[in-house]
Amino acid sequence: MAAAALRGLEAALETHRGRDRAVRALSYSLQLVGGALPGPGGLPGGLLAASAQLSSCRTVLRLFDDLAMLQHSCGYGLGPEDEDVLVRGLSVLCNVANQLYYPCEHLAWAADVGIVRAASQRWWTLSTALWGSALLLGILRSLKVLCQLRRKLRQHKCSTSSPQSQKLRAQVKAEVLSILMDAADLSNAIHWLPPGFLWAGRFPPWLVGLLGTISSLIGIYQASRGGNSEAV
Repeated sequence: MAAAALRGLEAALETHRGRDRAVRALSYSLQLVGGALPGPGGLPGGLLAASAQLSSCRTVLRLFDDLAMLQHSCGYGLGPEDEDVLVRGLSVLCNVANQLYYPCEHLAWAADVGIVRAASQRWWTLSTALWGSALLLGILRSLKVLCQLRRKLRQHKCSTSSPQSQKLRAQVKAEVLSILMDAADLSNAIHWLPPGFLWAGRFPPWLVGLLGTISSLIGIYQASRGGNSEAV
């Protein structure tokens, strides 16, 4: 079993998405530990600096994600016709927000390194707002799907051991985890917006790290179960 788990980890780290999940989890974990330890310098400062570098690494790697996101958006289109209209609408809006997020972040990064002359903070704020909007839309979509699944469970009155009931309950679990993951990321996204909006700028580093670690672990778990995570 240990050998199989090691092979699975090796296979995941050989993919772009799998490596990104690992770097994300490590970055937030370092921020959690570094923020929780006392003292501004020494080991805590080193852990926070390492976390920031890993986050910057992910930003650079996302320069190549536009086409993958575009393929996903075009593949979904306006959604399957047999899907609920509200779910389709929320999914399309979520895809649009995610698609716009990438070029805004690229411009912010390019402004920071001096490739283009622009106010990078404005583009960072816009990209964060788009990310937060996509997360909020994802939460609303999952809540709608969750209501539909619970209605199906009540209507069919399936026994807990039937294959249909097990499938529906697995879908319910997946949607609940998606809501928790997106809610944790949305909390951080609001924190990174300009001060004055809700709790923007009020989170200590350890709380940002904790929320990001929770989100990352849920994303890794969903990926291991065959789910889909688009966590940024």
